[in-house]
Amino acid sequence: RNAFLGLEYRCQTLIKIYDHFMEDYAKKVDCGMKAKSTLTKYHAVYSHLKNFLQSRYHVSDIALKEIQPTFITDFETYLLAEKHLHCNSVWVYSCPVRMLLHRAVENGWLMHYPFPDCSVPKEETEKGFLTKEELGQLINAPKMNFKRTFIRDLFLFCAFTGLAYIDLKNLREENIVSNPLDGSVWIHIHRQKTGVETNVRLLDIPLQIMKKYKGLCDDGRVFPVPSYNSCKMILRTVMKKCCIYKHITWHMARHTMATVVCLSNGMPIESVSSVLGHKCISSTQIYAKITNEKLNKEMNVLSEKLADIGEFVTSEDFT
Repeated sequence: RNAFLGLEYRCQTLIKIYDHFMEDYAKKVDCGMKAKSTLTKYHAVYSHLKNFLQSRYHVSDIALKEIQPTFITDFETYLLAEKHLHCNSVWVYSCPVRMLLHRAVENGWLMHYPFPDCSVPKEETEKGFLTKEELGQLINAPKMNFKRTFIRDLFLFCAFTGLAYIDLKNLREENIVSNPLDGSVWIHIHRQKTGVETNVRLLDIPLQIMKKYKGLCDDGRVFPVPSYNSCKMILRTVMKKCCIYKHITWHMARHTMATVVCLSNGMPIESVSSVLGHKCISSTQIYAKITNEKLNKEMNVLSEKLADIGEFVTSEDFT
């Protein structure tokens, strides 16, 4: 069997290059260059991949040169049928395997990339966000203890800056820059996820939040941000206190910034894309939903422009 799978010869194997990849990625996480949550996802994919190899081929590893085009479709079917994952989860879990095979081609370990396009396409999902009314409820939250108030304020900071959780956690004093010409205060960072430079002008609410918690950190960070799980659990409690009962994730702050704070108030999508640090505007189009309020405003403007086109007569004499 090992001869068939190419393991008796000196060659690169899938699990071996995955091991090396995760070792390197873990070092980047330790240095603060990559997100720990992404490493956790890669570990989950690794576990599923090893179980798939045992289930499908009865081996612990496979030579890269023996991987056939059906390998990835079989892996995706395994995740769908046996692990009961959603189509989007299958898409996410197959991406690291595809990425490793692309790297194998770049490194000369494979002659050509063996896989076809994704057999399980990613489905577009609704991006949750807080409405203008819900954002107001959160700002005017009932009195809470320090921990809950602090998490509420961190979420609001993200909702008015568009920062992702990891970029909030990494935010340092040197990333806060004042413009000497007009006195405006800006965040200058490179997003950890994409490396894209992002410049965000601070509005009044995030400025007040920074002032409120100034001095809590003595290591150069702007905020002492707790772990993601801790933030998420406390945030959900806060939302219930504010009578907001939808499914809550921290990333909803970013969606809220795109949709309610920016687009609904007339900011061009090109500017929103820059604020969010997207590489391409198509990413912003996925995040940003046109709210009924914005649509109503635009239809009112259209109605005014068409007002002088002529009067439509409803009662006519057909005789």
